[in-house]
Amino acid sequence: MNNTRPHFAPFLCANFTHLEYASRILEQAVDALGRLPGIGRKTALRLALHLVRSKPEYNRQLVEAIVKLTDEIKRCRVCHNLSDTECCAICTNPKRDAQLLCVVEDIRDVLAIEATGQFTGRYHVLGGLISPMDGIGPAELEIDSLLARLEPEAIRELIFALGATVEGDSTAFYLFRKLPPSIEIRVTAISRGIGVGDPLEFADELSLGRSIVHRIPYENSLKR
Repeated sequence: MNNTRPHFAPFLCANFTHLEYASRILEQAVDALGRLPGIGRKTALRLALHLVRSKPEYNRQLVEAIVKLTDEIKRCRVCHNLSDTECCAICTNPKRDAQLLCVVEDIRDVLAIEATGQFTGRYHVLGGLISPMDGIGPAELEIDSLLARLEPEAIRELIFALGATVEGDSTAFYLFRKLPPSIEIRVTAISRGIGVGDPLEFADELSLGRSIVHRIPYENSLKR
């Protein structure tokens, strides 16, 4: 069968910094793709050429997905995870343990823990960690909304699933000190199967799953 699609392999040997494009549209696509994290100009060109060779239906689906990410995706008003609706599917799932609350730094940590299949509670996404060097204090994080959930939701256990970093430890300690003394709540932390200094999202599923299952009282983690 005669393939009428153009072949672009010679482009891949070019000098990508000073490459002169025959198509302004292609150049614009490469510029846009190159702004994605971890995508250099060479990879951006390969992706753009792949899209040129792809079926129009696939490209339209991709465009539609990107537009929905821009216009329709929301933050869950309860846990601040990404959601298609006002409350995310995890918060509204009646099969989840509503009194077991896992505190994480980022949405990527929710995905990492969910991939283990070991956690059946709900989450609270802080949106970062306390880091004075980066100008991030408690006011920049979803800490007040976390504290506001404890009593109305009758939380019986609060799990600190924060990375084994200085910022993660500092944030957990701050949260521990901010807990109202009038509320009886068990506070735990994931066990240190996670390498010290490693963000949670980079942990392998087996280690992360074991850390969730074998979590320890948070007071014990202060004795390290």
